[in-house]
Amino acid sequence: MKKIDSENGHTVARRAAARPVADRLSRLPYDLDWNLIRTFLVIVEENGITAAANRLRLKQPTVSNALRRLEDRLEKRLVARGGGRFEVTPAGRMLHAEAVEIFGTISRLSTLIRDMDEEVSGHVTLALASHVVSPLLDGVLSDFHRLHRQATMSIDVMTSRDAGTAVLQRQASFAICLVHQRDARLSYARLFREYFGFFCGPEHRLFGRKDIALSDLRGETSVSFQTDQLTDALRAVTLLRAEAELGEKVVGVSSNLEEVRRMIVAGLGIGPLPVHVARRDVDAGLLWPLPPYDNLPAIDIYVVHNPKTHHNRAERAMLDLLHQRIEALPIAERDYRAT
Repeated sequence: MKKIDSENGHTVARRAAARPVADRLSRLPYDLDWNLIRTFLVIVEENGITAAANRLRLKQPTVSNALRRLEDRLEKRLVARGGGRFEVTPAGRMLHAEAVEIFGTISRLSTLIRDMDEEVSGHVTLALASHVVSPLLDGVLSDFHRLHRQATMSIDVMTSRDAGTAVLQRQASFAICLVHQRDARLSYARLFREYFGFFCGPEHRLFGRKDIALSDLRGETSVSFQTDQLTDALRAVTLLRAEAELGEKVVGVSSNLEEVRRMIVAGLGIGPLPVHVARRDVDAGLLWPLPPYDNLPAIDIYVVHNPKTHHNRAERAMLDLLHQRIEALPIAERDYRAT
């Protein structure tokens, strides 16, 4: 009996010690400052406190303090940091996944409430990678406007990575962008396939020459996209640059196709562009195609949406129209190899 009483006493003591923690956590939904969650989302997205402070336009100590307050409130370390180290802990990764859902739901509330009494109207926010050239997309925009005059839209041009994040956080209705790694929480439909080739501008020594071999590009300076890396969406272009043995020095980079084009035309170096997008400039004498001319890297452009987003009627109508056109048009007619 004494042994049993002793064990029961220890059990009661443990429960008593745990009760304050349980009580504190039960108050979490009522006491938590949601701005701390938003700050934590940006810290993880930017992979660092300094970068997060720059994006939020706050001072670095302010962001550090917000993270510390959140960790204290949750009684969990969310980010392992110090000595140049930055690593999201398992608890931090779990919180980030849940916070994305929570923040997305809250951000959509005003849209959903406003949509209750409307006809097929509302606002569509499209996150778009720079200079997406697609007759299918243009046709959808035209038909959508003709069918739904009360609807409005905005098109935000951003990097493909940011476009995916905007959809995941439900800040964008959907995105049209390149995709490096698929997120299981998002849905993807291939809009079209484009092909990248090398080009130079009128100031370049190779401009206008027709007897160029791939070996003539060896050692040339170049410009490119920020995603032109082995670990990003334009990996195929990176491999092509390596095959051409372009010089290691990349003198200019941008996430915007128009700016990469500008640097090529200005003569900063050789650069990659989608061949169907560059064709008009080639015809106008502003760009000159360079080898290789065959077996060019193929890059797919996707329509990306979040199945958990409660779209308003306008968003649903445009997304449905896009998917209908994609399904109706064979991929051979959405392949811009020969256009």
